[in-house]
Amino acid sequence: MKVLVPVKRVVDYNVKVRVKADQTAVDLANVKMSMNPFDEIAVEEAVRLKEAGTATEVVIVSIGPEKAQDQIRQGLAMGGDRGILVTTDSDLESLAVAKILKAICEEEKPDIVLMGKQAIDDDRSQTGQMLAALMDWPQGTFASEVKKEGDKLHVTREIDGGLQTVALNLPAVVTTDLRLNEPRYASLPNIMKAKKKPLDTKAAADYGVDIAPRLEVLKVTEPPKREAGVKVSSVDELLDKLKNEAGVL
Repeated sequence: MKVLVPVKRVVDYNVKVRVKADQTAVDLANVKMSMNPFDEIAVEEAVRLKEAGTATEVVIVSIGPEKAQDQIRQGLAMGGDRGILVTTDSDLESLAVAKILKAICEEEKPDIVLMGKQAIDDDRSQTGQMLAALMDWPQGTFASEVKKEGDKLHVTREIDGGLQTVALNLPAVVTTDLRLNEPRYASLPNIMKAKKKPLDTKAAADYGVDIAPRLEVLKVTEPPKREAGVKVSSVDELLDKLKNEAGVL
């Protein structure tokens, strides 16, 4: 069984994001970039499926600049078998990414596409659902547990009322949530081995996909700073402030 894991190069979650002076985008100059944390969870789960004998091959895919091969190599060091880099300097929207992934799926014919539920840079949480729709595959989103039982993939997902388990026919798309697992740290020997694992490089144009943007960003601004809180001396004062100042009562 083949597992395809798309990963995205994003600003490291420890970095404080800055906005460009002209408010056109986020400033990426000299900023540490990392694998999207939700995608890292997806890589870990795919490797665990392989270690359990459920999966036979784990393919790491990234769509982005040449430097995105660093994130692919990280996935290979964690246990992936080979990588595919689709190069583009454009900031692709979710639909364009899903279309490219669809073309890759048609070539690779994976049994499972395992990906993060969202990227921490845009928080769109759309690509997995769009890919499932384009491929006409079943999907299990926000997975907190993934098990293969017989010819079905059982995905437990967190919902408002508790947990829901869905049984998916393969091939299928699964998006991962935070509580699915704890990603491993790649050991130095595995990092060295990852440098020798195959990595194919292609261009977005090779797939004949329309990646023209459908949205226009008018302005990017930082959120307003939180104002300091105040202490109240009594419940009556708290109720008065909630009613007459905050206007929530």
